[in-house]
Amino acid sequence: MQFLHKRSSGRYWLAALVALVAAVAGGPGSMPWEIVMGAEPGGAGGEAEGLVASPEPDWPQWRGKRRDGVSDEKGLLAAWPEGGPRLVWKYEGLGRGWSSPIVVGDRLYITGDVDGELVIHALDLRGRLKWQATNGKAWEGSYPGARAACAYSEGRLYHMNAHGRVVCLDAAKGEELWALDVLGQFGARNITWAMSECLLVDGPRLIVTPGGSAALMAALDKRTGQTVWTTEPIAGDLASYSSPILFRYGGRRVLANCSANHGFGVDADSGRLLWSVPLRNQYGVNASTPVYGQGQVFYVTAYFQGGCYRLRPEGDTLAAERLWPTELDTVTGGAVLAEGVLYAAGYRRPKHWFAVDWQTGRVRAELKTLTTGAAVYAEGRLYCLAEDGRVALVDTTGGDLRVAGQFALLPRRSNDAWAHPVLVGGRLYLRYHDTLWCYDVRAER
Repeated sequence: MQFLHKRSSGRYWLAALVALVAAVAGGPGSMPWEIVMGAEPGGAGGEAEGLVASPEPDWPQWRGKRRDGVSDEKGLLAAWPEGGPRLVWKYEGLGRGWSSPIVVGDRLYITGDVDGELVIHALDLRGRLKWQATNGKAWEGSYPGARAACAYSEGRLYHMNAHGRVVCLDAAKGEELWALDVLGQFGARNITWAMSECLLVDGPRLIVTPGGSAALMAALDKRTGQTVWTTEPIAGDLASYSSPILFRYGGRRVLANCSANHGFGVDADSGRLLWSVPLRNQYGVNASTPVYGQGQVFYVTAYFQGGCYRLRPEGDTLAAERLWPTELDTVTGGAVLAEGVLYAAGYRRPKHWFAVDWQTGRVRAELKTLTTGAAVYAEGRLYCLAEDGRVALVDTTGGDLRVAGQFALLPRRSNDAWAHPVLVGGRLYLRYHDTLWCYDVRAER
């Protein structure tokens, strides 16, 4: 096994030496993950193409280990009883917001706006509060409430509030280790409905998309908050409401995200802009995280159409060519790709669920009885939280969409149940503003 990076920077050689000493003292498991296998946080050489998973256990970031809304859980209920699965616990007092929890080990972390502040809550897996910390002011503009989920890496939590304040906390105690005003740092301004990006940790780096005059995207040193690289701005563009993904393709590692007017890709190791495609509506709202699979990236813009783009190497960069368009205008719910099928719900019209062939864009199935929302996927089934507060288990066997159980999470219909479900450890976590519910969805207990 190769331990050393071929880098000129002294700090990388020092890190490699530390890793080597750690290996001798405590075995390979004690080495920093970005140093093992001779791979930098850049090197995609020799590694399989596809989404890059977090090395952390459980559900350590937005939409899971690969940020794709796909859970690795097995042995789950194939159908729900009337009234839904068994409620294990619920926690009230989160404050207002739409952020989803993350789960690592015996802790769960979730945010909410409480009494004018953004509050990060740490709970144990029995729903008991362990600590609370703040990350600046709450968002009290249009659609008040907390936006972004936290990210966990090597004992630290990372979060950006609605005003662009990025914070690093000790995950065990909630103590603030460093903070940075991302908007001020990169010449950016806040957007209409506030900064909403769920930060991505890439080895020693923390990725953020300020959309400013000094950087479209930036990588920060996750230990200090110092800038590692920046991506050139796209003239006249701003940040939007989506969050990035990280994948390997064509011998390089790539970050894909959306700005107010474009879908784009960036080299994860240098920050170089690789491609951009138009993605524009009158509101500057691109809220859906891009979807990647088999050399293709799916972008969608609110209220209008999006599409799937095929990537191809072009000299020392990448080109993105439209493969197929779609009228499927997902917004807060995003989309899930599993077994060659894209699952998502429309927002403007039609406002129901679709199964779309990943290669052709052909609609394979529709579910018209459930309104738009967000979902996670596991064992051939979708766990959907519709924006009206209904929760449904949807069987996708045979390319169909069939409801295998549903219940009402809320006592009355809503129009803003937008938090994404989380499925880990045999438990389904659902959030609506002040309350988090935990359901047991295992087939055997």
